[in-house]
Amino acid sequence: MGAGAGSGPGQLFLRSLLFLRSLLFLLLAAAPAPRPARGQLRYAVPEELEHGAFVANLGEDLGLDVSTLSARRFRIVSRAGARQHLEVNLENGILFVNERIDREEVCEAGGTCLLHLQLLVESPLELYRVEVEVLDINDHAPTFPWQEYVLEVAESAVLGARFPLESAQDPDVGTNSVHTYRLSPNGFFSLEVQTRSDASKFAELVLERALDREQQRAHRVLLTALDGGVPERSGTAHIVVTVLDANDNVPAFDQPSYGVSLPEDAPASTLVIQLNATDLDEGPNGEIEYSFSGHAPPRVRELFHIEPRSGQVLLKGPLDYERASLHELYVQAKDRGPSAVAVHCQVLVHLLDVNDNAPEVTLTSVSTPVLEDAPPGTVIAVISVLDRDSGDNGRVSCEVSPDVPFELRSSFRNYYTLVTTQALDREVVPEYNVSITARDMGSPALLTHSTLTILVSDVNDNAPRFLQPSYSVYVMENNAPGASICSVSALDPDCQQNSYLSYSIADGHIHGMPVGTYVSINSDSGHMYALRSLDYEQIRSFQIQVQAQDSGFPPLSANVTVHIFVLDQNDNAPVIISPLPRNGSVATELVPRSARPGYLVGTVSAVDADAGLNSRLSYQLLQATDFTLFSVAPETGELRTLRSFLEQDATRQRLVVQVRDGGQPALSATVSLLLSVVETMPQTLSDFNEFSLPPETSSSSPLTLYLLVSLGSISFTFLLAILILTAIRCRGEWRSRQGDSCSPPLCHCCPRSRPSSDGLKTSNLMAQPPAGTTAATCLDMPTGGPPGYCYKVCLGPESAQSDFMFLKPCSPLRNNKKDPGKWSQPGQHLQVSKQVKQPNTDWLTPSTQQPALKRYQIWHCGNR
Repeated sequence: MGAGAGSGPGQLFLRSLLFLRSLLFLLLAAAPAPRPARGQLRYAVPEELEHGAFVANLGEDLGLDVSTLSARRFRIVSRAGARQHLEVNLENGILFVNERIDREEVCEAGGTCLLHLQLLVESPLELYRVEVEVLDINDHAPTFPWQEYVLEVAESAVLGARFPLESAQDPDVGTNSVHTYRLSPNGFFSLEVQTRSDASKFAELVLERALDREQQRAHRVLLTALDGGVPERSGTAHIVVTVLDANDNVPAFDQPSYGVSLPEDAPASTLVIQLNATDLDEGPNGEIEYSFSGHAPPRVRELFHIEPRSGQVLLKGPLDYERASLHELYVQAKDRGPSAVAVHCQVLVHLLDVNDNAPEVTLTSVSTPVLEDAPPGTVIAVISVLDRDSGDNGRVSCEVSPDVPFELRSSFRNYYTLVTTQALDREVVPEYNVSITARDMGSPALLTHSTLTILVSDVNDNAPRFLQPSYSVYVMENNAPGASICSVSALDPDCQQNSYLSYSIADGHIHGMPVGTYVSINSDSGHMYALRSLDYEQIRSFQIQVQAQDSGFPPLSANVTVHIFVLDQNDNAPVIISPLPRNGSVATELVPRSARPGYLVGTVSAVDADAGLNSRLSYQLLQATDFTLFSVAPETGELRTLRSFLEQDATRQRLVVQVRDGGQPALSATVSLLLSVVETMPQTLSDFNEFSLPPETSSSSPLTLYLLVSLGSISFTFLLAILILTAIRCRGEWRSRQGDSCSPPLCHCCPRSRPSSDGLKTSNLMAQPPAGTTAATCLDMPTGGPPGYCYKVCLGPESAQSDFMFLKPCSPLRNNKKDPGKWSQPGQHLQVSKQVKQPNTDWLTPSTQQPALKRYQIWHCGNR
């Protein structure tokens, strides 16, 4: 092949004009400027640029801050598997060529070649559309299907006869495509260039001189095809014109061009069109054969087939409307006679679009997980849909399932944003599977389902919740310090850090001590531990506040009350408070030998600091010199005689009384008693009466001493006042009634008499006033007046042991009318109870367990 040379000043001027036009076009392409088209930016870039070539400054044209492009993830969104011809530099916002662009490869069909770019930037989410037009450069030379073409021309061809030649093909478009043809100089043929309806060029060989086969059987000429690019490119082909004998009729088609419509889903072997050409000749000169012309594109030869004899055009390969909607078939027909001349026709096959492409759903950008407190309208994802069909078949609607709190909003054509419609709650639904359905408008409609999984991120919006509204814990006293007493548990429906709980005890005081000195809690597990050994006798119950707090921000907490009840344990032995030994020796007691069975020797009294069964006391005689002589009441602790004393009984009886509580195991205490059997009872009190305070109690505080002194002073003053008033009153009455004895209606002042043996059964005290003292003072009241009272002052030989005793109000014995001189003995009504009752452990405190002994007793007897 070689480049043809032009001749003539006209052709030189035309070539210069074309060169200037191409140069101006390249200058404009080298400095592209944004061109808004329907709200979009549009640029132009020549094809075949090297990697890194500048296209446009998107950051400046879009008004974006270049320093934030990387942080906002500025990028070009493309379909999966698509080639990325252009790329954006995030440092300066410049759009540059990423890989070489071949316009003929990107856009197979002619016309304007556009690259549609979708630019996405986040925070906030924005979408831009940019169109880049790929400009054609003259990078392809025209080519012929064959290097040598044989043209048979009958020698009888008339002057001016035209013979269409094979057209050259140039993938470039516009001025860079085939512009003209030239024929090498010869004496028989000239060349005329024709223009088709689509502006393409083809050449016809025109016979200028009559042919003579006998003189020259063949003619060789050089056909050159030239494009209009700068620099100009060309292609050549050799044409061999063979002179044939005359076949003076050529075939003729019914019409120069045919048009047919064919659905794109037509199967192979489908009849496209039946061509018909006629030849007036007969025999082989009239037999017509059909074929594609030499310049039929290879794609057409792959899709269609022509039956040479019948002229049927059949479908050979699959059609695709989205790739090419129109196919041009150039068909030739020639007879089988010598010097056959081929005639040509054009068949235009229009493809009908069929809804054979389902919509494509592409998730351009997904922001997941989404916070559960995200406000309605928050953008979750950008979704693009594409349908390669056209018309209604390519119109797509997109929707989501109605049972999710999301909706689709259309921002651009075929672009949607998925946004929230209401507040989310991770604790109710932690994850959404959103089904996105894209449906075209074809018939039947095609659907595409895509599922987007949206995770809901947790927010600390739930406070912890305890499993119980309150806790009751029962702890046995004397527990080991550090032992676990209970466990509290709370739940937080949040997740991860927001559900991590820590337990603590609220500040407070228990009996004046910080609550932290009593119990502690494991901050992770909620197990509570006692820090000290609890004592039921000191504290029986208390309550604490336990707080559970999560680790969210801000943290949320909840409180619960824990009631701790201390259970009693039999850890206190009974304490004997009566009788108490004197000066550390054994407690002693005097018993008259004349005591009868059932005589009350004394009462053993004890207290127990425990409660319930642990404080229920029982008494028993553990040791005795003679078990047949004394017994102890199990409930009251009264020590009584079982029989009368005999002469052979020992005068000193040693007893050991045991006091046992009702606990398990039971605890006990013992007291030793030394009973002396005497003929007569002295006036000194026994150890059953001397309930002195322990040394540590009496001397534990000066305040106790002050109280005792004050009590003694008041008692002495009161006693002295009563004695003086009684003496004055009795003296006055005595003088008014000289020589008169007390009559029954009046107050009976009984003379001193020796107590009978019956009185010893009920008392172990003997009232023996010294000789010469008044045994009784009588206060007489008039008849019918208020009842009289008889007071008896018993003074012992020692003032320290003298007592003033009140008699209980009682009904005195009336005188027997038959024996008016017989008086009732006061000793028969004299009863002194030395029994100390067991204290009520519900209110008794250790400070009241030691009774104080009063050094006086008053007997008060009322006379009706």
